[in-house]
Amino acid sequence: MDSSLYKTVTTRRSFKYNYYLSAPASGKPFLLFLHGFPSTSYDWRYQVDFFKKEGYGLVVPDMLGYGGTDKPIDPAEYQGGLMARDIIDILDAENIEKAIAIGHDWGCAVVSRLVNYFSDRFTGFAFLAVGYIPPSDDKFEDKFAQSAKIAGYELFGYWRFFAAEGTPELIEKNELVKQKQELLKGGLAGPVNWYKVQVLNLDSEDKKKIAPENFLVHKPVFLGAALKDFVCLAPLQKAVLTQVAKGPLTVKDFDAGHWLLWEEKEKVNQELLQWVQGL
Repeated sequence: MDSSLYKTVTTRRSFKYNYYLSAPASGKPFLLFLHGFPSTSYDWRYQVDFFKKEGYGLVVPDMLGYGGTDKPIDPAEYQGGLMARDIIDILDAENIEKAIAIGHDWGCAVVSRLVNYFSDRFTGFAFLAVGYIPPSDDKFEDKFAQSAKIAGYELFGYWRFFAAEGTPELIEKNELVKQKQELLKGGLAGPVNWYKVQVLNLDSEDKKKIAPENFLVHKPVFLGAALKDFVCLAPLQKAVLTQVAKGPLTVKDFDAGHWLLWEEKEKVNQELLQWVQGL
């Protein structure tokens, strides 16, 4: 990705965000790509190259804790509603009134809160591997037990590892060279907070602010289901969206694991393009 197209903005929470920006051709909308763990905006390089050539505007931030974006240590700063507000601050800084939000992994959690808090700023929402995450009062241990019962094995046991003290240092000593270059410049103390905020139930009050009528998704939705993802199980992602999507719902299966945006990049790009063109 062209480093000259990166910009920075300071949000109303006083966090600096680093993001890739490419203006659209006349009449084309902006696409907002939100990455997950453990990643940076570089995750979207194949989608950026493809959609830029198609003339779409692109906003691709390093999410909080990653890359050139600030990396607060307090896990409470990683509540979904707060990060959704940060993303809106980026759009406001660029005078972008409407966009199409596309998330992968934890990026889908922020897209979900954009649904809940700022739906009017978007014309559609796309989720890759991980589906829409409805607000819930359930504590982590309850969700952990329920998911294990449904799947027959622990889906989220590794969350405890990421939330444990000493995990950033352990990973930093054992990470691959390429990942170390891209991800560890600022350490992993920030990125693991995406897990801590959930395991420690620090976002309970944030979720309570969401009006019940905003739990549902009324805009068009795209779900890219990863059939070989054995944590974010495709049937579960489909089941949730079938219940909450009240607008048009498009579901596409991909014969790939969690990182379908790389493994099936050509197919993902084509399916997303067809969906975006129909909005």
